[in-house]
Amino acid sequence: MVNSKEFSKRLQEILHYYGLSATAFSEAIDFNRSTISHLLSGRNRPSLEFVMKVLQNFPEVELHWLLNGSGTFPVVKNDPISSSADPLESPQRDPSLTESKKSIEEITNIAQNHYDLDDLEQVILFFKDGSFKVYKNHRK
Repeated sequence: MVNSKEFSKRLQEILHYYGLSATAFSEAIDFNRSTISHLLSGRNRPSLEFVMKVLQNFPEVELHWLLNGSGTFPVVKNDPISSSADPLESPQRDPSLTESKKSIEEITNIAQNHYDLDDLEQVILFFKDGSFKVYKNHRK
């Protein structure tokens, strides 16, 4: 059984880690803002749909940690990509990346050289003021 008050603390930790407001978070996972509010207040328990959307959109969140607090957050996945020297290729969040002065052209070149852009679904840019911009791949 999920403890609603403890779950709300972990949800707050996720928002803080990603620098998101509750509204931005609800938009990022395509979930109703009032549901997020009820979860953050500890009033409601999370649905399976909510948990799955969080896990799908935020790879550093691990299921057992999210539901019952066991494990760590952020989780560091052990895979071949994580040993890469390029921080854009690593699934680990690199705090220095937010301070990067890389241009859009540089980021695009890195993406084109390392990924099949036809497999790209969307890119989300987060801004210091808490806003964000979603770019979806319309070539699919």
